Amino acid sequence: MNKKQRLVMIGNGMAGLRMLEHLLKLAPERYEITIFGAEPHPNYNRIMLSSVLAGGADMNEIIINDLNWYKEHQITLHMGHTVTQVDTGERKVVSDQGIEAGYDVLVLATGSNPYMLPLPGADKEGVIAFRSIRDCQTMIEASRKYSKAAVIGGGLLGLEAARGLLNLGMEVSVVHIHPYLMERQLDETASRMLQRELEKQGMKFLFSRHSEAILGHRRARSLTFAEGGRIEADLVVMAVGIRPNVELAKRAGLQVNRGIVVNDFLETSTAGVYALGECAEHRGIAYGLVAPLYEQGAVLAKRLADVPAEGYAGSVTSTKLKVSGVDVFSAGNFREQEGTRVLRYQDELEGTYKKLVIQDNRLVGAVLFGDTSDGAELFSLMKKGESVQGREKELLLGVPADALSKGPGSGRLETMPEDEIVCGCNGVSKGTIVQAIQEQGCASVGQIKACTKASGSCGGCKPEVEGLLRIYAGEAALDVKEGICGCTSLSRDEVVAEIKRMRLMTVKEVMNVLGWSTEEGCTKCRPALNYYLGMLWPEDYVDEKESRVTNERFHANIQKDGTYSVVPRIYGGVTSPSELKKIAEVAEQFEVPMVKFTGGQRLDLLGIKKENLPKIWEALDMPSGHAYGKTLRTVKTCVGNTFCRFGTQDAIGMGIRLEKEFERLNTPAKVKLAVSGCPRNCAEATIKDFGVVAIDGGWELHIGGNGGVHVRATDLLCVVKTEDEVIEWASAFLQYYRENANWNERTSSWVERVGLDQIRTALESKEERAALQSRIRAVLDKTTDPWKQILSQPELRKNFEPLNREEVSRAGH
Repeated sequence: MNKKQRLVMIGNGMAGLRMLEHLLKLAPERYEITIFGAEPHPNYNRIMLSSVLAGGADMNEIIINDLNWYKEHQITLHMGHTVTQVDTGERKVVSDQGIEAGYDVLVLATGSNPYMLPLPGADKEGVIAFRSIRDCQTMIEASRKYSKAAVIGGGLLGLEAARGLLNLGMEVSVVHIHPYLMERQLDETASRMLQRELEKQGMKFLFSRHSEAILGHRRARSLTFAEGGRIEADLVVMAVGIRPNVELAKRAGLQVNRGIVVNDFLETSTAGVYALGECAEHRGIAYGLVAPLYEQGAVLAKRLADVPAEGYAGSVTSTKLKVSGVDVFSAGNFREQEGTRVLRYQDELEGTYKKLVIQDNRLVGAVLFGDTSDGAELFSLMKKGESVQGREKELLLGVPADALSKGPGSGRLETMPEDEIVCGCNGVSKGTIVQAIQEQGCASVGQIKACTKASGSCGGCKPEVEGLLRIYAGEAALDVKEGICGCTSLSRDEVVAEIKRMRLMTVKEVMNVLGWSTEEGCTKCRPALNYYLGMLWPEDYVDEKESRVTNERFHANIQKDGTYSVVPRIYGGVTSPSELKKIAEVAEQFEVPMVKFTGGQRLDLLGIKKENLPKIWEALDMPSGHAYGKTLRTVKTCVGNTFCRFGTQDAIGMGIRLEKEFERLNTPAKVKLAVSGCPRNCAEATIKDFGVVAIDGGWELHIGGNGGVHVRATDLLCVVKTEDEVIEWASAFLQYYRENANWNERTSSWVERVGLDQIRTALESKEERAALQSRIRAVLDKTTDPWKQILSQPELRKNFEPLNREEVSRAGH
């Protein structure tokens, strides 16, 4: 038996791991693999960091290769190890923790470092980049203590950082050296359209500004400009570019320019040493987009497996992005210059823009804003370099109708080249997807996702994946509804119907009877089943605490350091001197590190040890604000006509009544309400799950709003005259949502999915509203404040012992 060669890879990121995935398929027994990764995490999708910052994903959701993957492939992984020495003579590497590893083949996948402007004060606390999980954690921590942030850099990364900080409740100013945003990806017209959309979301912009210094004692407090003036900033995020991480290669004596110089087979100047990804420089270019890095990985994998292959010839790049909820695409040379013709289409009503640049009858550049569905076809034409003479109008206005006979986009997808990247997040080409369908028998989008990872990250390519499935699977394509999780192929509606039909009464029973593929289920399906059972059988079902997530088991929000956050309920944001005094006394008694006003007009006591939670609630003697669960969170109010000269109704009274009516209500996802006392809408009722806006002689009722990652304004449900009618319609709407939404589906997504007309039809009958109100009342009559129940049963206090290491680790993620 041949002895395995030793392959050591420095870097545990997306480019290197994609190369290893290819290599393990081509030559699974050839190498004994060791990886050194500087971060204390397995391989994760860096593209999704903005989702983590914005709260749309957690660490587990962006991991590409979990620890089990490394074990399954017998890969030795040293997480949290920075390699400090490469000895190319002895063929060994040494980490900062003293670990040595000899190699026969060395792969450098060290990525890049964020560029930090050398400003006076750049070393102060609160000045960071946006490049890693740790940076996300730093921003989240800062948002809890400080209110104002400055992001230097108006490119993609800077805008994603700004969007995340807005979601964290900070006031954000984006400082850009250029006159308009994303100048490398967009022309000025598209950029101004993007700017208007982002300003609606709350971003502020300062253009043509050169940052001069960061002021403050130990921590950043303000940012000054060479042109004069300053802005307050407790947090300064630099997003001004990246530089290939080449220091280790330099010390090892490898040829380095901007990046580590490699040839067409990713070989460096030293035998046995290869480089790929953002640290590599090929033909004078260091790429920062994921698609070229994955193309490099495919070439290197074949080289290391001794599989004949053409070398890497460089990449023609395109950019298809979703910037804070807005789709943009650009490719090629989209600047106007001598010898070019420019075609434009702009629709301000729909918020779309299209620009094509043609030279010598060939498409050489394109910019799309708002609707990027034609991006792949346009990019393909650029790479082919074929003439578009006579087709200009067709390309500008869209694909002819006869090309859509097989479904949306099918004509374009059929002519798409095999090497065209469909899934940019994971670098999956059309050819790979077609191969999965034709050779591996994938007959559904879910199977394609499992096989190739296409559509497995942001999901933006799912329509293209579905289109390819229709074309290449034909009648064999399965119209599979994605299951509620990977443990079952059953949809939410199918699971609920079977629970009803067979009167299943426990989570375990549902899993056994309905044929779950995993015995214990997972973190997605267990909480969902627990909710569905409680929703269907409110009188008989006993809530399974073990099926709830950590926050809901302990009725408090776990923080990254393992402490907890306690939020007592303050109805409508209205409190009293005695209540404030009580909270202050409890905070002093238990030495609470921080007391903070929340965005929902309440007080948050942060930094509490788990074992102190019962004592604190006992001392507070206040109901829980349920800031941790899928329940009614808050009812935000303005002062209404009680004090405001513009108020037309009693917003405070209405808000308190709604909050007392629905507190403790379990829902598929968190629910937030608001009541504004006049159409000026100071309580922001039109971005809440259920919003009430006072008008002369009545109330407007709004539904399906969201102020989170994907901002959505509400739809007007109806107008009513009395407070009793507000309660009636709110009860009916919330119960209809409870009975019909998927687990973890916010009302904003649910309303878009089922449609406003269906909801109006379901609630238009007074008898049906009364029936829904009766059902929600029956549920609420059974609920009690969780802490009253815990405090009254000494045996439940035993659950509140100090955190163990595993819980602290989970909290850190």
